[in-house]
Amino acid sequence: MISKGIFTGGAVSNKRVRVGILGATGMVGQRFVQMLEHHPEFEITALAASDRSQHKTYGEACTWRLVGDMPSFVKSMVVRPPQPPLDCDVVVSSLPSDVARASEEAFARAGYPVVSNASSFRMDADVPLLIPEINSDHLNVLDRQKSGRGFSTGYIVTNPNCSTIIMALALAPLHEKFGIEAVIATTLQAVSGAGYPGVPSLDVVDNVLPFIDGEEPKMESETRKILGRLGNNSFENAPFPVSAQCHRVNVADGHMVAVRIKLAKRATIEEVREALASYRSVPQQLKLHTAPEHPVLVRSEKDRPQPRMDRDAGGGMSVTVGRLFPDTVFDYRFVVLGHNTVRGAAGAAILNLELLQARGLLHGKIERETEASAEVRVR
Repeated sequence: MISKGIFTGGAVSNKRVRVGILGATGMVGQRFVQMLEHHPEFEITALAASDRSQHKTYGEACTWRLVGDMPSFVKSMVVRPPQPPLDCDVVVSSLPSDVARASEEAFARAGYPVVSNASSFRMDADVPLLIPEINSDHLNVLDRQKSGRGFSTGYIVTNPNCSTIIMALALAPLHEKFGIEAVIATTLQAVSGAGYPGVPSLDVVDNVLPFIDGEEPKMESETRKILGRLGNNSFENAPFPVSAQCHRVNVADGHMVAVRIKLAKRATIEEVREALASYRSVPQQLKLHTAPEHPVLVRSEKDRPQPRMDRDAGGGMSVTVGRLFPDTVFDYRFVVLGHNTVRGAAGAAILNLELLQARGLLHGKIERETEASAEVRVR
């Protein structure tokens, strides 16, 4: 079952933590910039991206694709290479997976906490695959990660695939209360999930693409790690199978997942609905800035949720469940929808940052240098 205990150790600093963004010019990188612009705990002090963007100002290097203008404070910032050192305390990463592993490990080895949206480290045995509402206790593996990899103050925390996050938030309350024996999921995923320029228009207009490279195994394996438990500093996957089929559809933002679920215990539909609607966990208890008041919203209309109408629920950080009915093969079926670049990407990583800060696990550059100097003196 799922552990949701709150860790209260560690000192929480009143200073704003300085954040560097890796992959800052991409779609998720832009969403990081947008969501961190007015954040009370974090400030952007460094931007990094690929070769073609380096040494240009962000205004020159980045073609802004989000609604609204590019925040003025980042326009004159110079884009740096995605390698240490960077003038920041912590890095968030939306680098492509083919370059993320080397870059993120280099930052962690240099003493930076790394919160990654990339897939490179997600399934490593000593790396938390974190959704703060579900498995905040998985952060306890960080001591093992640091000692096993020879990190000092650095470490790596990942957030899951966008569709996995959206589905797992709906599964977690049910697994916690009734247990799960099997899950079948069919996704309808927005084109923004492919980044920019993403899917060619002639492929997706008037069409549905029944294949997204790597997506199905990610949903199947990541869900079991997230909903599993941490025992003796090693992850034990949830014992139930997950079967996923993934499709790209002609929607700008908002991933929808049609779920069929077999429960371990009998439950009425009213009990299932209440378990979903009443779900609260660590981020809500800690009142983290980006945490939605209601992680899971349940709608009773016969035609909801819909991407255009429901993706921005809870500032894009809530998922919306609808079409909840008894199933003729499993126990119940429902549809869950969430914003793929907010809750499924940048917002997920920012919420992870907030949890790390609340636990006293984000150390600033000066603190890192002081600790390193102290270690040298001791030796």
